[in-house]
Amino acid sequence: MKNDEELDTRLLYEPLEGVERLENYRPGGYHPIQIGDLLHGRYQVVHKLGYGSYSTAWLASDEKSNKYVAVKVGTANANQKEVDIISTLTHPHRPPVNHPGKMMVPSILDKFTLHGPNGNHACYVTAPASASLSDAKDGSWIRLFQLDVARSLAAQLVLAVDYVHAQGIVHGDLHLGNILLKVPPNFDRLSPKQLYEKYGAPELDPVVRQDGNPLPLGVPKYGIAIVLTDFGEAFSHSKESKYKSCTPLVIRPPEARFEPNKPLYFSTDIWTLACTIWSIIAQRPLFEGFLATEDDMTCEHVDTLGVLPCEWWRRWEARRLKFTEDGKPMNRNPFRSWDDRFEDSVQQPRRDSGIPSFDANEKDAIFDMLRPMLSFRPENRPTTKQILESEWMVRWALPEYGKISDNV
Repeated sequence: MKNDEELDTRLLYEPLEGVERLENYRPGGYHPIQIGDLLHGRYQVVHKLGYGSYSTAWLASDEKSNKYVAVKVGTANANQKEVDIISTLTHPHRPPVNHPGKMMVPSILDKFTLHGPNGNHACYVTAPASASLSDAKDGSWIRLFQLDVARSLAAQLVLAVDYVHAQGIVHGDLHLGNILLKVPPNFDRLSPKQLYEKYGAPELDPVVRQDGNPLPLGVPKYGIAIVLTDFGEAFSHSKESKYKSCTPLVIRPPEARFEPNKPLYFSTDIWTLACTIWSIIAQRPLFEGFLATEDDMTCEHVDTLGVLPCEWWRRWEARRLKFTEDGKPMNRNPFRSWDDRFEDSVQQPRRDSGIPSFDANEKDAIFDMLRPMLSFRPENRPTTKQILESEWMVRWALPEYGKISDNV
């Protein structure tokens, strides 16, 4: 006879789009939370921000400060690594402690534990954020940021990563979906009713077991579709060696495939940082691959950046079907070089939309910054400090960010 816990792990629910896996509402899994719940006697849940494999995130009204906060609720079996990482970034041990990138990463405002039917759940509280850059791009029919906005966003992103690296932490999952915009200054003045009128009310979809039986105690009655995304796969390089990249395949650095026995390093973030900056300035991503395989992505890399390092090139069996020995593509159309991609992803869409494109000097400066960041060999990529000293950062991106910070 199976015990109740074993039976619970086998329960199946009708799937809901945009909702965490409902089968993970079980011992060791998610804590059931509903709109209106009061957490820790202080934080009243008003909306859902997102979810990950090991947590859910909620927008709540702090009854003590009368401000909105984000509350991240871990699964009962989650480790404390992410909380420890963000605690390190909140209270840095390494200089400079007044780094401008510090205000661009989450700061922990409070920590507590929830005790529920599925176990004990570590929780932490941060300031809320708005939509991700991915959402912001998708919300525009032209999928482009104006030049001043793109420059400022890129500068802030490099400053944020520079601060994270300065604290000895590798982010490990940089992409537009993990970069969130801050909420507007008047956000805390909105009542929950005004919040729903302006941003939309939570969508409550009933949770239904496939066998039609009542829900167990540890399962919420409603699944709530997400608004935002969760923060990442960061790790402290001095305390932990990590070998597997969880970054989406289209921006995953090539060493994750060709040097799987070497631990990920700060240079891993530099590759994805370059891909993310490209996505900020361009309409389309640098490397493209809907339902792509690793071979498809390596083809994209070679088309754009040239032949792989010799030992990788020899080991890559699929090259014989795709390229000549000197790296020229065989029987593939379209072949798109770096220049082709910049023209058809960055410049032409801007001209077609009637918004300014980059002039020749700025284009060259962007090239000079991004190409070294996309060196196949990780050790050849620049550090964030070197990127901040690049011509594009110094002449275009950082001054644009400076205008915003001065106004704030």
